[in-house]
Amino acid sequence: MNFAGPTNYYRNNVTYTLGLMDAMRAHGVNKFIFSSTAATFGEPQYTPMDEQYPQQPISPYGRTKLMVEQALADYERAYGFKSVRLRYFNAAGADPEGQLGERHDPETHLIPLVLQTAAGRRPSISVFGRDYDTPDGTCIRDYIHIQDLCSAHWLALESLMSGADSQSYNLGNGNGFSVQKVIDTAEQVTGRKITVLNSPRRDGDPARLVADSRLAREKLGWQSQYADLATIIEHAWKWEMRGV
Repeated sequence: MNFAGPTNYYRNNVTYTLGLMDAMRAHGVNKFIFSSTAATFGEPQYTPMDEQYPQQPISPYGRTKLMVEQALADYERAYGFKSVRLRYFNAAGADPEGQLGERHDPETHLIPLVLQTAAGRRPSISVFGRDYDTPDGTCIRDYIHIQDLCSAHWLALESLMSGADSQSYNLGNGNGFSVQKVIDTAEQVTGRKITVLNSPRRDGDPARLVADSRLAREKLGWQSQYADLATIIEHAWKWEMRGV
């Protein structure tokens, strides 16, 4: 996560979310599922990362998400406002049937950028840093399929509706894949050569981010159904080809 556009992060993640929370309170709605992020943790001291991991964000994105987590805790103490904070690692993939997927403008997520390059919509994909302390020198991330995130949201809502306490959950597969591994797998899935440019590291990019999701499995009964990287990329590629 880079440091571009801090104003937008503070406005969208903090100001607007607080406005939403106040509107909910005004209408008697006191349960909230918050899409948080692994970026609230900052540089990893150990992996995989559980819910007790120190939250020391190093980017405006992570800091603003953490602010909302802290606000939710304050709202619970003051108003009985219950919440589940779902800390996504790297959301990826698409509807397995190719009917729904992500479209960002500008696009910032690795897998869509790689697949747009494979589809000829971009000339190349940039790899930001090849000198990290990882086996191939590129950053390692934990990719979680969007369908698995959907099931976690549903289970989190059911838990709050049944009277469960507020809770934070880290959501990932527990497996880390490097940027280079994503590119190599995308070439295998698509059957196309992907042009890669090597670029300097970006500020705020930890070497490894991998989730420990045992708490979600134990308390919510959540299970990842699409943990295989090739499957995640296959579903994203099906969606990408709809827009070509």
